[in-house]
Formats: sequence, C-alpha cells, structure tokens
Amino acid sequence: MIDKSKIKEQFSFSLGEGAVGVVYFIGIGGIGMSALARFFHANGVKVSGYDKTETILTKELEASGIAVHYEEQVELVPKKVDIVVYTPAVPTDHKELIFCRVQGYKVIKRSDVLQIITARSFNICIAGTHGKTTITTMVAHLLRDSGFGCNAFLGGISVNYGTNFWSSEKNVCVIEADEYDRSFLKLSPDIAIITAMDADHLDIYGSAEAMEQAFIDFSKRVIPGGLLIRQFGLKRGKELKAGQQITYSLQNESADVYAANIRMMHGGYEFDVRIKDQIIEHVKLNMGGMHNVENSVAAIAVASSLGIEPDKIKAALENFTGVKRRFEYIIRNEQLVFIDDYAHHPEELRALITGARTLFRQKKCTVIFQPHLYSRTRDLADGFAEVLDLAEEVILLPIYPARELPVTGVNSEMILDKMKSGHKRVMTKEALMNWVKNDYAKTLNKEFGEILITAGAGDIDMLTEPIGKELKNI
Repeated sequence: MIDKSKIKEQFSFSLGEGAVGVVYFIGIGGIGMSALARFFHANGVKVSGYDKTETILTKELEASGIAVHYEEQVELVPKKVDIVVYTPAVPTDHKELIFCRVQGYKVIKRSDVLQIITARSFNICIAGTHGKTTITTMVAHLLRDSGFGCNAFLGGISVNYGTNFWSSEKNVCVIEADEYDRSFLKLSPDIAIITAMDADHLDIYGSAEAMEQAFIDFSKRVIPGGLLIRQFGLKRGKELKAGQQITYSLQNESADVYAANIRMMHGGYEFDVRIKDQIIEHVKLNMGGMHNVENSVAAIAVASSLGIEPDKIKAALENFTGVKRRFEYIIRNEQLVFIDDYAHHPEELRALITGARTLFRQKKCTVIFQPHLYSRTRDLADGFAEVLDLAEEVILLPIYPARELPVTGVNSEMILDKMKSGHKRVMTKEALMNWVKNDYAKTLNKEFGEILITAGAGDIDMLTEPIGKELKNI
C-alpha cells in the first residue's frame, strides 16, 4: 500500500525565509520554465523574463500579463528580484545571467525551484528517455478529470486544457522528471515512473552506463512507503532500488500491468487493462501509436494505485485528446494523414513511424525530420539512419543546434549517407515549403492516400501550420 498521508486538501509552498514577490526567468520560453512562470503568476507573484526567440509559448505568457523580452539587456532585469531562475540551456556567458550573479541576486536552476515547491506535497514524478511527457499529461488529466485533483508541471502542452501547468487545492503534484542535467535527482517522488533508460544526453553523462546509473539513483529518491512503476524488461531494471515496485508493459503478460485484446479503431484503440487480479475492460484511447497504449497503461497504473474508480479512469482516458506534438493529428482524412511529433531520438522515431504505418497500412509514408543537437546526431547517426529507412521517402532539415556550437563534420548529410533508401534528401526550410506546394501537394496518391510526418525537437513545429495550410484543401 502507498503511504497517502501527505495527500491533503490544501496545497501550500514556501521558498524559504520571507515572502517571494518578484521572480525573473532567464530562458522563460522553455517548456519547463514556462510552467514554473505560470505557477508563480497564478500565485500572485510578479513574473517577467528573457528568451532568445519569440514563440507561441512566450506570446501566451505575454498575453497572461507576464513581461517577456528577446534581447540580452541587463537594464530590463528588475531592480529588486527575490529569485532569478535559469535553465542549464542558457550559456554561462549570458549577459543577464552574469549581471544577476554580480548583483548578488539569488540565482537558482529550474530544478531547484521545483524541488522547493514540491517539498511538502505528494509527488507523482514521471521519468524516462521516452514517453514521459505523454504519460505525465495523461496522469495529470486522469487525476483532474476524475475529480481527484492535482497540480501539474508538464513538459508539453495538454490539448485538453491548452497549457503545460494547472493548479489545484489538492496537495498533489504531477511532475515531468527531466533527466537532462540530472535535474530529476532533486525530486522526492511518492510515486515514480521510469519508462526507458536508453542512451541520450551523452554530452552531459559521457556514457550510457553513467546515464543508466542516474536513473538508478532516481529510483532511490522514492520515499519510504512510496511506489516505483517501471517498464517491464528495462535494462538494469533489477538494480532500481525503490521498496515497492510494479512493472507495466504493452502486452507482456509477465508484467504486473498490461494491455490485452487491443483493437484498432478510427486512428485510436480499444483494449482491456489487466492490473494483477483486476481487469478494466473496454478502455478507449483516441490517439495513435501503440507506444501510447503502453503509455496509457502506465498512467492507469498510477490512477489505480491512488484508488480512483475504474469507471472514472475509463471516462477520463476516453476524453483525453493528447499532447501537442505527440502523435498529433494535424490533418486526418481519406487522402492524407498529417502527423506532427516531438520525436528526436531513434527509438522515438521508430515508435512514431511504425505506429503510423500500423494504423494506416496502405498509405505511403513520408517523413520530414529535423535532427536536434550536433552531439546527438553524431552519437546516434546510425540509429537515425536505420529507423528513417522505415519510411518510403525522407527529407532531412539542417541540424537544429539549440544550445550547441557547430561540430566539424557533423551535419544532416551524416545521417543521409548512412541510409539505404533511395528516396532521401536534405532541404532547407524554404526549399521544403516549395516542395510541399509544387511537388507533394500535386502528386499525392489519392487512391490509397498518404501519411506525412514532421518530427523533431527544434523549431520544425513552426512549419506545421504553413504545411497544413498548403495541404488542407487537397
């Protein structure tokens, strides 16, 4: 049994001595940073911040009353600041970051703030190299929709609610536990999920073994009386240290929780969930990808462990409309299925492409992929090439550098040259839009239809709307 003694009706937080009235964010437009900005804003704190690029997220923050600027200008940093929050993605020579430290402001990482906020709450923390954003959003939605209640700090935008944060009086927090920069090691989960421990962020960890060890260390963070829910068959899974553990799987009957009798329907699924001696029948998920069925199994395991009734779980999952950029249907008709996804690791791409092809078997599949980070492209080029060969046609955009400087010899052609497919090319964004308008839209196979997938963690999402406009009237 889980120790639920911390679950009370009143959520409260403290950031140490004295009241916090002003918080400044450096990198406010990040998905995790913006969730914290919204949290403080919702709690009556004056919030402002910097980001290098205007995005849909920053525009939404501004519309809510949060001041955001896009150039490094120290004069725009508030004169009196209680806390300055920064993301590790911000370079160490950032003018505003240096200024705040020189001025003696309290400068802390996003992960430190999340640690402080959740110090006294009942925390459900979802970690893993794949699926954590979807599962976090699913869990938060199941708790909110069922009436259980939670505060949510998400790594994506919930389509149901149009946000990556919401608050509740309930002393429960659902948190996406990010492994980047070892941030998740500052959390104290009452319930934790570990979805996968595949090699990634090797620029931070140095080796796959070091990254796996970080997940083992995260499992030790589960409080006494808490619960670890881990994917069945995890490499080094037996080394995870939490006292109470259960496993989940898509269909493996050796797991404690798994799906059975899976049926595809209208781009989604219906299935049963077996939880040890219990069966929840006719569960419906209205989003694509078998990996999302597995994700929903993990979310259901959380809701069930909290004592939420099966009928409420089923009703909540059926009206779950997904996460922005997680197998998100932009267009879905007989002629064209256009899917946008955040996939930026070979295994995420594999799940995305195979999921789409399984649902829409006779349709030709074209993938437009933007590699994210020079280091990830260098380290995982073979895997990217192998998985992209699952599509009939592939277009690669130039690498999105994010926080990195160029690396000699590392570019999108590195992946292209390793692919076996003959239908592959590298294009600029401008050339891509011309191709969509003048080639793809005019040669679409209308007899069987086609699948078009845009994928990547960079700024490829800025192309989703213009591509959709070109194709919506086909």
